[in-house]
Amino acid sequence: MTSQVRGRRRTAVGVVTKDKMNKTRRVELPFLVKHPRYGKYIKRRTICYVHDETNESHVGDTVEIMEARPISKLKCWRLVRVVKKAPTQAAAPSELESPTA
Repeated sequence: MTSQVRGRRRTAVGVVTKDKMNKTRRVELPFLVKHPRYGKYIKRRTICYVHDETNESHVGDTVEIMEARPISKLKCWRLVRVVKKAPTQAAAPSELESPTA
């Protein structure tokens, strides 16, 4: 038997910005580009739609993604792991209560 050798797939680390869809996440990959004339660095971003089979990532999480075959019209990346969970912010109960006078 001969085994087929695959090339190394691209991996990237980004931040989840939307998690409203089922099994799909929107991940932003920020990078800096030097302006050709002025030399100042400008923030740019790449948006990737990622397949998350178990819905384990949420908004604000830092995730590692890997390039994959096309899964749908927009998705061609899959989730490898959640690198860092986003801190959860719970509202304080005293802020929710209305003042009684």
